[in-house]
Amino acid sequence: MKKIIALLMFIQSFGLIFGQDKNEISVNFNHFAISVKDADKSAEFYKNTLNLLEITNRTEINGIKWLSLGEGKELHLVSTLKDEIKINKAVHLALNTSQFDLLIAKLKSMEIEYSDWPGNLNKINIRADGIKQVYFQDPDGYWIEVNSVEQKSK
Repeated sequence: MKKIIALLMFIQSFGLIFGQDKNEISVNFNHFAISVKDADKSAEFYKNTLNLLEITNRTEINGIKWLSLGEGKELHLVSTLKDEIKINKAVHLALNTSQFDLLIAKLKSMEIEYSDWPGNLNKINIRADGIKQVYFQDPDGYWIEVNSVEQKSK
């Protein structure tokens, strides 16, 4: 029995030592960058609407603003490119909040139109799993989804 346990431990450790391929790539989400017409105007929108904090733009390039999405994630607003911006609702920034009703009240007080997924104004989308969602646009027309999914503690 001891030999079997020793053999199993050897096989397991063999897999741990040799099973990690040095060519495997592991990635994590870092930031989402969007092209905007006016970085200052867009930054104010995201700060005022979603309470995002502006952080240091480490590129130090004028016309670029960085905002924190929390947990080391960032939103970069880039106004240095002058290409046409093409947008559709399927491309959107999705955020979640445990204060969903408070967000709806804030959107209303700021007179920001929101809709459900099909596009019905001032309607809340409720998914099959009960999660609430709304969609609205920033000053450049980018779609933002905010939903009521609760973050799991790590």
